[in-house]
Amino acid sequence: MLSARFTPWHVPRFIAKYAKLRLMRMPVLVHFEVTMRCNEEKARELKSFTDAARHFDPMLVTFTGGEPLLRKDLEDLVAGVAGVIDLKYIMLITHGAMLSRERGRSLWEAGVNQFNISLDYLDGRHDTARGIPGLTAKIFDAIAAMREEGIDSIRLNTVIKDDNLDQIVPMVHRAAELGCGVNFSVYTDFKNGNPAHLLRDDQRQEVQALVDELLAYKRRRRGIITNSDYYLSQLPRYLSGEMREPCRSGITTIHIDPTGGVRRCPDFPVDFHWTEFKRYEPIACNKCYYACRGEAQAPLRWSRVQDVMA
Repeated sequence: MLSARFTPWHVPRFIAKYAKLRLMRMPVLVHFEVTMRCNEEKARELKSFTDAARHFDPMLVTFTGGEPLLRKDLEDLVAGVAGVIDLKYIMLITHGAMLSRERGRSLWEAGVNQFNISLDYLDGRHDTARGIPGLTAKIFDAIAAMREEGIDSIRLNTVIKDDNLDQIVPMVHRAAELGCGVNFSVYTDFKNGNPAHLLRDDQRQEVQALVDELLAYKRRRRGIITNSDYYLSQLPRYLSGEMREPCRSGITTIHIDPTGGVRRCPDFPVDFHWTEFKRYEPIACNKCYYACRGEAQAPLRWSRVQDVMA
């Protein structure tokens, strides 16, 4: 779902840049992890990611964390990166607790094209899971205020868990009501070691029915669910253990941590500093099926073009 800042006329240029980056075996998407903090504790963090952005010249940029809005200089970080990349689409991932009309506007003006807000439940369960009272209501208030400011590209990021299958279709409908998109990933315990929310074997039929419903919705209305048809269709295969394809993390996407270290995946350790970047090869890893992994494997189909243009 493109921001109003982009038109169909940008698409050929994006395709050309995508082809160039793939030919050079350089990442298409760079995630700048500007902080690992989720609270106010102090940490050693780069004051600029401009040099790294200039070096990689990616097509897509994500500012993430931790919680990136803890960086009071986030607008400067965004503007610095935006200023050295000619053709780019900049996204921000946040839990939304510190998002407001004013902060949304200042980040939009700095160069953010899309706000991604984490939301796993539409009720009080989300507040409990995040440990932030009133968070869900605050997210909806912030979205309404930002929409009034003309910020037209907002996406809900929802993790599919064992206890929120009942929330997935309602989340799609709420996103449509809000004028937002929604993107799904599958819960994994790879990072936190907590298996509590892993989808269970006895939920496979329910997951298959859910996938069928989501794909049917996409056929009726493009642009709300921002996952590719491919990613959604592969969820049952991953959950049943049938997926054996190598993971291509680090090839089309990389993560740069707050000190400049490069990781192929958010759950892997740092391999080297960005100034010493070495191209990655696919690996045999099936510990997750995040959207970033699944979309990297997705073939370029007409349905995906329709998603982007919707």
